[in-house]
Parts: sequence; C-alpha cells; structure tokens
Amino acid sequence: MKTSTCRYIHRIIPAIAMILAVAMASPQANAQIDAQFSQYYEIPAYYNPAAAGEIDFVNIHGGTRQQWVGIENAPSTFVLTADMPLKLFGKRFGIGLMVHQESIGLYKTMNLGIQMAYRFKLFGGQFSAGLQLGLLDQSFKGTDIYIPDDDDFHESDDDALPQNDIRGNAFDIGVGIWYTHRLFWAGVGATHLNSPTLTMKSDNAGSSGTQGDFEFQAGRTLYFTAGSNIKIKNTLFEVIPTMLVKSDFTFTTAELTARVRYNRFISIGVGYRYKDAIIGSLAVNFKNIYVGYSYDYATSAIGKASSGSHEVIVGYRLKLNMGEKNKNRHKNIRIM
Repeated sequence: MKTSTCRYIHRIIPAIAMILAVAMASPQANAQIDAQFSQYYEIPAYYNPAAAGEIDFVNIHGGTRQQWVGIENAPSTFVLTADMPLKLFGKRFGIGLMVHQESIGLYKTMNLGIQMAYRFKLFGGQFSAGLQLGLLDQSFKGTDIYIPDDDDFHESDDDALPQNDIRGNAFDIGVGIWYTHRLFWAGVGATHLNSPTLTMKSDNAGSSGTQGDFEFQAGRTLYFTAGSNIKIKNTLFEVIPTMLVKSDFTFTTAELTARVRYNRFISIGVGYRYKDAIIGSLAVNFKNIYVGYSYDYATSAIGKASSGSHEVIVGYRLKLNMGEKNKNRHKNIRIM
C-alpha cells in the first residue's frame, strides 16, 4: 500500500511543478480572454480539464451571462460543458467538451476544447490529472468602427485600428489537477498554457489599400478552486462554501461564496469578488436537473453606470453504472 501511494505521489509532484513552471513563464504580451462566471462551482471543467468525469454521471451544463447591464457593448457570454467518466483498459478516465463564446463590443471570441483526465484513488479520495486541446478563434468587426469628426485622439486612417473585418485562430492547450475527498474538493487549472498567438487577417488581405496582419496573444491564467459540504446535524440543511482564485501573475483576484442548501433541493447563496462585486444566487435541484440564477451588484466604479450582471446556468445529470461494488466506490462530496 505504501509503495503504491509513493508511486502516485511521484506522478503528482511533476504534474504540479509543470503546471506552475509553465504558467509562470511570462509571455512578451498577453491579454485575458476567459469569461467570468459567478456560478463557477457548477462548471469546474471550464477552468480545469481534470474535473472532467469526476462523478459517475453524464454531466451537461450550459449557461449565459449578461455582464454590466446598462453599458452598451458590455460582455455577453455563452458556455457549455459536457463530461462523463470512462473505463479503458481497466483504468478510469474522464472525457469532456467545453465551448465558450463571448461578445465584447466589436470583438467575438470562441474557445472550443476536448478534454481527457486520468483518475485514480489517493489518500481516501480521488485524484485526477487532465489535458485540454482545442481551438481559440477571435474576430474583430473593423468595418463597424466609428470615429466622430471632433475626435482629437484618433484618425480614420490610424494604422492601429483595423479598417476591415479581421479574424484569426490558433491551437490552444489547458491542463489541470483535481482532488475530491468526502470532506472537500480542490483543483488547480491553467488555461492557454501555450500562450497562443492569433494572427488576425482581413478577408480582403492582399488587395490594394488593405492593412497588414494584426496579432493577438492569449495570456496564461492559473485558477485555484476549492469547496466543501458541511452538513448541519439533525437537519436537512447543509452549508456549501466555495472559492475561486484567478491569477495571470500580474493581476490576481479571489471570490468567496457561501450557499445554504435545503434537502438537496433549493439553495441560496451570497458571494464576494474582491474589489468587484457582491453576488446573490438562487438555485433549484429537481431530480437530475439544476437551474441556477445569480446577480452581481458591482462595488467597483463601473457600478455607477451599470445596473448589475445576470447569469443563468442550467444543468442535467444522467447516472451511469461504472460496474464497481458499493463498498469500494469513492463517495464524491460534490454529489453528497
């Protein structure tokens, strides 16, 4: 038993070191493109491919977020995650799909990834390491740029502003590690690990009077997520604290959430995103269906121009029989 545990530890340490070392290597120029979700605890595979197949269900979640309502061209986001466990050659894996689409002003971003995670038991819980391979696509509608005649800072022929519609895509990589125990769950994920550079070109490139290419580099981002389920003795209530820390090693932000759930049916929660927003949430679990809503009240200066942000997440789970005896099965805290 000790030999087996040591062997697993020797696998884990290099995985953690690789994620941290590559993520901390700063690219020359980068930009954040990942979306912000207040119900991050319902879509962990968005941040971490190692969460794919963490429970013995076909797990599908989709949602939309309208950020900073009242501000024109504010972010509008759609997300879809789907994953399931898989047994292959006697080993346990997880496979998943992640789709993210977001519009911000004249920019549109789409990120599509396929995920695989390898899972094994460790210290009374379950550890997994995951990989995501995908495509990052971004477009900018340069033909919709409008510069007023009295603008003293920009000119209509400014080479820094695309005069045509441009688009580019690049290969994208994400990695992560994930651990679940009957008392807690936690994970570290890194998105855009290869810091992909998108060369954005016009459909009219090469014609007379057109501009050259524009380059956009996606920045590496590290995510730490964790949570627990605390049952209140002799009641049907439980408290579910969760946290999300995000960093590109230039800027770091954290979010804390506490939810109270009754009889595994209805839950209400409150959260705080550092120097950004206070969040309220309401969710219902009915059989295998989840419906959740959250509202962000901005505490930053942007709250003066916005009435807040709205988010809806809908999920469905289908139970799978993985062929294990009940006495040997790991009990996942996220479905307790």
